[in-house]
Amino acid sequence: MKLSLVAVLSVLAIVACAGAPPGAGGQGVPRSVVDPCCFTEALAIAERHQHPGIDARRFSPNLYWGLLSGPLASPRLRSEQIGVSVQGRPLVAVHVGTGSVKVLAWSQMHGDESAASMGLLDLLSWLADDAPDALRDRLLASVTLTLVPMLNPDGAALFQRHNALGVDINRDARRLSTPEARALKGLHERLQPQFGFNLHDQGARQSAGRGGQQAGIALLAPAISEDRRYDAVRARARLVAARIATNLGTVIPGQVARYDDTFNPRAFGDLMGVWGTSTVLIESGALTGDPEKQRLRTLNAAAFLDAVLAIGEGRWAKADAAAYDALGQNTAVGFDVLVLGAQVVGLGPDPYLLDVGLQFVDAVSKLQPRVTEVGDLSVATALDTVDARGLYLHPAPSMLTAQEGRRWLRIGTSAAFTLRRGPDPSSAVVITVDSTGRRD
Repeated sequence: MKLSLVAVLSVLAIVACAGAPPGAGGQGVPRSVVDPCCFTEALAIAERHQHPGIDARRFSPNLYWGLLSGPLASPRLRSEQIGVSVQGRPLVAVHVGTGSVKVLAWSQMHGDESAASMGLLDLLSWLADDAPDALRDRLLASVTLTLVPMLNPDGAALFQRHNALGVDINRDARRLSTPEARALKGLHERLQPQFGFNLHDQGARQSAGRGGQQAGIALLAPAISEDRRYDAVRARARLVAARIATNLGTVIPGQVARYDDTFNPRAFGDLMGVWGTSTVLIESGALTGDPEKQRLRTLNAAAFLDAVLAIGEGRWAKADAAAYDALGQNTAVGFDVLVLGAQVVGLGPDPYLLDVGLQFVDAVSKLQPRVTEVGDLSVATALDTVDARGLYLHPAPSMLTAQEGRRWLRIGTSAAFTLRRGPDPSSAVVITVDSTGRRD
């Protein structure tokens, strides 16, 4: 059987999911009753209104705001320039709704974290739609929603985390050295929102609990102090996060994690709580088969829309905090793939018992695997594991450096190999992996 590494991982994922009950994944999440309104409707809206102008996670600020020019022409939406970036790009907030509950959400303060920005584009397209919609009418009547879809356009232009000064805007909430941070802080001071959403992407090498599945989304009700206590502000955020966790658990069971709640006195999410705004962090990680985060884009939009409507109508308070507390801790893993227990041939007269740790150059799309560690990796963590015990790993030339008749297996090299039943190159093939990670 000749498979690419992506195909191998897909099989592993299917087997893992087949053996887990709904909502499982080693997290022990309580079986909370899902509020019948309105996640299913929100998911359908997000899917139906996914804007066709963006189908990849990297896009320019000009493209993004060009696509939003149509929705922003709607009388329902009110756009406002709240500042300019270091390089002079406009920082724009969009206001919608007339309700008494104020909600502030900001996205892409890290320029290479765009999943939620795509989702907000879709929601704004729906909000501007002229077709009658009872759910939209309820939303507009219950909340006043302010969105900052792209807080770091300079970083987005290069698809990099930091702004044009090299500053992480999310570490500038206290000093306010950057114009982007000052714009967000000024907007918050003027609005004084009761609820906030801090929308980010996290790395793909995260699991929902140690040994759990890859974290598709991680949630956090940020701490407001070093002792991580829950006051009324943080407790409200935890209930909103619990609602989101319960809803997302119905579509990506076992892949929702709880982000680390260590207090950071320089971060906006933490200080928003100190300033009186119940804030939820939503981190989009990665899902198998979603290289451009189009599925995560839809899940972001749906979870956010449902949460905002529940906030406006007061239904957030009925959530079960245990659904948040029981989430698996967002855990960094060492490797994308571990090949365990293989006998590696071609490096000497006899095979060597070696584990091989692989990382993709692009961990989200699972492309271009590289060898990052070799040896006894039995205690290492990985998103996926290939049990190669009793098999022989035959490296391709791209995994080796050859000089004067000698061969080296070098760390950092492209991973391309065949797992066979025996040491002989003519023995039966079990798996073949090419250096791209794609089916050959």
